[in-house]
Amino acid sequence: MQRVIKSGTGWRIGWNPDAAEFKGLVGTDDWALELTEAELNDFCQLLAKLAATIKHLATELMDEEKIACEAESDLLWMEVEGYAHAYSLRFILNTGRCVEGKWDAAAVPELVQATEILKVF
Repeated sequence: MQRVIKSGTGWRIGWNPDAAEFKGLVGTDDWALELTEAELNDFCQLLAKLAATIKHLATELMDEEKIACEAESDLLWMEVEGYAHAYSLRFILNTGRCVEGKWDAAAVPELVQATEILKVF
């Protein structure tokens, strides 16, 4: 597998299987953070769970109703917040680097799609 970097307006994500420690990358147009393989795996899995939860809850919410959902692993905490059709994403890395990042609602749908095809989890 080769190094892959995917990006769009307000988001980017990458995978480099040949890197020694930090094989993953997440970020926006303004910032980026390298992640270990385990951190990237958790990031992608938690984001998929949150997106599926929002999609499921969309049938039970009114259009003007806001929602916030959280998911967490030993390595990171994530939250989506907003409307079922447009929500932001925030994460906090729970490892020694203690980093926080956020994507605006406009960037999240493409970021979710990119995590699904970045690599096989």
